[in-house]
Amino acid sequence: MSTTEKHHFQAEIQQLLDIVIHSLYTDKEIFVRELISNAADACEKLRFIQASGNTINQPDLPPAISITTGENTITLTDTGIGMTHGDLVENLGTIAHSGTKAFLKQLAEAKKPDANLIGQFGVGFYSAFMVASRVTVLSRSHLPDDQGWQWTSEGAGGYDLEPANDLPRGTKIILQLKDDAQEFAQPEALEHIIKRYSNFVQFPIELNGQRLNTVSAIWTRSKSDIKEEEYNEFYQYLGHDQTNSLYRLHFTADAPLSIQSLLFVPAHNFETAGMSRTESEVHLYCRKVLIQSKAKGLFPEWLRFLKGVVDSEDLPLNVSREMMQDSSLMKKLNQVLTGRFLKFLEEQSEKDPATYEKFYEQYNRFLKEGLVTDFTHKQALGKLLRYESSTLPRETRTSLADYVKRMAADQKDIYYLIAPNREAAESSPYFEVFHARKFEVLFLYDPWDEFVMEHLHEVDAKPLRSAEKAELDLADTASKEGALSDEQAQALAKWMKEIFGDRVNEVRASKRLVGSPAVILDSDKFMTSSMRRIMKSMKRESESPLAVRNDLEINPAHPLMARLDKMRVADAALATKVADQILDNSRVAAGLLEDPRAMLQRLNELLEQVLSAKT
Repeated sequence: MSTTEKHHFQAEIQQLLDIVIHSLYTDKEIFVRELISNAADACEKLRFIQASGNTINQPDLPPAISITTGENTITLTDTGIGMTHGDLVENLGTIAHSGTKAFLKQLAEAKKPDANLIGQFGVGFYSAFMVASRVTVLSRSHLPDDQGWQWTSEGAGGYDLEPANDLPRGTKIILQLKDDAQEFAQPEALEHIIKRYSNFVQFPIELNGQRLNTVSAIWTRSKSDIKEEEYNEFYQYLGHDQTNSLYRLHFTADAPLSIQSLLFVPAHNFETAGMSRTESEVHLYCRKVLIQSKAKGLFPEWLRFLKGVVDSEDLPLNVSREMMQDSSLMKKLNQVLTGRFLKFLEEQSEKDPATYEKFYEQYNRFLKEGLVTDFTHKQALGKLLRYESSTLPRETRTSLADYVKRMAADQKDIYYLIAPNREAAESSPYFEVFHARKFEVLFLYDPWDEFVMEHLHEVDAKPLRSAEKAELDLADTASKEGALSDEQAQALAKWMKEIFGDRVNEVRASKRLVGSPAVILDSDKFMTSSMRRIMKSMKRESESPLAVRNDLEINPAHPLMARLDKMRVADAALATKVADQILDNSRVAAGLLEDPRAMLQRLNELLEQVLSAKT
């Protein structure tokens, strides 16, 4: 009499199985990951039961996973907990039911502390039918007196179940491959898949007798147990980088999410070196099993230079590991991880300023990108900015917080000046009043820093203000010898405005200039010359030009202005040329002169007149 039991799937099972086979996964190779993950779960369960002091079948047989290939077949064997007759019916006879889930529930009710070690992956076993026309499962439970069983199915209608003698503890799965899946029987193909998805599984994985997973999942180990060489080797393996990382952050969190993470900052900015936008290389794992390579959304775009792994047991996965069931959880992961990394950078900047300086040199553009695009972390990013200052030696950067600590008692704003370099900043007419009043000014050499300052807006309740927009007067307003009187300065300004017409919005006497004869200021309170240059560079040729609303401030104490005031009476034509040259000189200093041809022609004419007068 036959001992084979015929079991029929429930009415909806075939429909669900079709979904698993045809729609659930985007890549058929995922079946390798799923079966190895289930095998690792079975080994983990066995280790837990054995550690609890329970008697098991073949106690000296260590937990391990082995895979062999044959002609049109793949066989995966684990020496884990195995399955009883009831387990096979319950776990392999019902899709969307997980034996692991029931096991977790049992442990939770018993209040076992290690319940979180057990995986929960749903119906991954059925991914085998994506590549197999026939699946055979041979399994023997860990229970000492239990016998072995054979489960067989072709994925349609149901499965057969019959006794199997002389089986070792654990589970063996034999896949008879479909005609269009023969490539998976090639050892090279399987090795590539295993190393991609399951390289950090904690149990040995052998393929045709060769151990594959030799790299340890060190992010799950205690930091005190890991040597520096191990960190370096892991980074070089993970990051495909022959040099050591600049920074390393290894942290574990239990709340609000369970996270084990190991993040690296490369010593060099690959985006700058490669002249192209890099892609995040932080991989998302769940219990050492790869869920998403180069995970999207795990970190914000501006942290795309990071490399590493994030492992979370709190991932509520859909029936497929490839699709996150709850996008809000990814947002929470993003928030927790980003906040922790920014805190790490702040700590490092205070603990080791020299190393942070190297980091800032390589990655400051990423921080600035984050500040103008990520409102949530704007203030934290602001603490990480570093700039040269008028009161510090060259190439010495300061934080905004330290600037605030040094502010004079009568200073209300944080002042900054956009310039190509320090020499240009110190010789800028916009800097003169600050130098005279001994107010510290931050020197910003990156034109995009203007946007950064506008978005940051303030630090410690101190507004950030461009030096071009600062409403400061010289402390000593006493007239210098030879300077124009107020009436003379007003008359000269009026005459110059008549000469310039619509080329300027207003001409007025300045109370902020020391050594410069004149300076251009933008009459728009929200616009600076640097900002206007950036916006102009973003305009396409077909678009209308930006409206220019420049004011010109003249220095009544400068000898050039005193002589121009006399010349406009004695030689109006020459005075007009000089006035035009003063305006263009100011535009050059502000970086606003678009076409220098007319200015050069005028300058040559002035030089000719000067030389003619001398001969």
